[in-house]
Amino acid sequence: MGDSLLGQQILARIEGLNRLKMWVDASLHRTIEELDDFRGHAPDVAAELALVLSVSEQHARRVLDLSTALVHRLPRTLAAMESGVVDSFRASKVAAATAWLSDSQAREVDSTVAPKLAGKNPHQVRRVASYWAMRADPDGAARRADHRRTERSVQLLPGDDGMSTLLADLPAEVASSAYARIDRMARTLRGSNESRTLDQLRADVFAELLLGSNTDGSGAKANVHVYVDLTTLAGLNDNPAQLAGYGPVPASVARQIADQPSSTWRRIVTDPLTGAPIDVGRRRYRPPAVTDEFVRVRDRECRFPWCHRPAHFGDNDHHTPWQHDGSTEPSNLVNYCRRHHLLKDRPGWTYRLHPTTEAVTVTTPSGATYTSRPEPLHDPPF
Repeated sequence: MGDSLLGQQILARIEGLNRLKMWVDASLHRTIEELDDFRGHAPDVAAELALVLSVSEQHARRVLDLSTALVHRLPRTLAAMESGVVDSFRASKVAAATAWLSDSQAREVDSTVAPKLAGKNPHQVRRVASYWAMRADPDGAARRADHRRTERSVQLLPGDDGMSTLLADLPAEVASSAYARIDRMARTLRGSNESRTLDQLRADVFAELLLGSNTDGSGAKANVHVYVDLTTLAGLNDNPAQLAGYGPVPASVARQIADQPSSTWRRIVTDPLTGAPIDVGRRRYRPPAVTDEFVRVRDRECRFPWCHRPAHFGDNDHHTPWQHDGSTEPSNLVNYCRRHHLLKDRPGWTYRLHPTTEAVTVTTPSGATYTSRPEPLHDPPF
């Protein structure tokens, strides 16, 4: 009990210092913009800033751009920093997501997003900011998506120790589907006589596919879930859709996916009033059991707080264990990625499922608690 209390006190101090750091960062951004105003927005402000911060001029330019965006376009996000709600890195995700909007559109998104930032990690901040940016200018989002697809590319980045990175810049749904296929094929190779890790298997499968070898001999396609509300699918609005494991994509991309006869992506149509799934598209390969499929569609991603591993890569876990009379029903099944599934059984970790809200509360060995709540796929219209 004493160790647990000490752990909570240490965590509380960390939390307090982190809030103080957010306030300091917000003050720094205001002062940097004050310098820019004082210098008349001269082109060499970044060079001067680089000297005082002892950073490269390129890095100083990024800091200056963020300061300008926060002060003039995202004042409520900056206020959230001053209140100890969001740090500079997460604020940069809002700035990046709204950079292509007009000043008035950016401020509109800022007013909507800032109250939603508390407790969100950078990935979640990027998602929510991108979603509302697309809502603010759906036509612009569609044009940007079309343009970015013309810039798709593959790059070879030499690394150290005899390694290199093969980087493919692809449309989100194409990359997600390709990864899903690689992951599924790698998992079929795991067994008692297989010494390679799952990451190594994925890398080997990827290389063998590119070099013309089909590792598991199947060639079957994997599927990735795309969540789109019914009115968007019908073309009555342009609300962003959600690509599992990635985040929001423009409505035009979702409709393109849904309309392709040979699509390997799985559309999940949602009720525009509640955000709950109402139809599961029937384009799929090797269909799972009904219950297993429902839980994966319902949870979308690993239910561990702030984990975004897509549910179709994870494990459907009995919250009340099978050996303790836990039923194989959706109400007792929760999807976790393999890492967080195994973490559940580590000493000091406790997972609690709240049946009425479907929230999952995780207690850490230090006694801190974090709750994951399933969010609707889109905001209700009323």
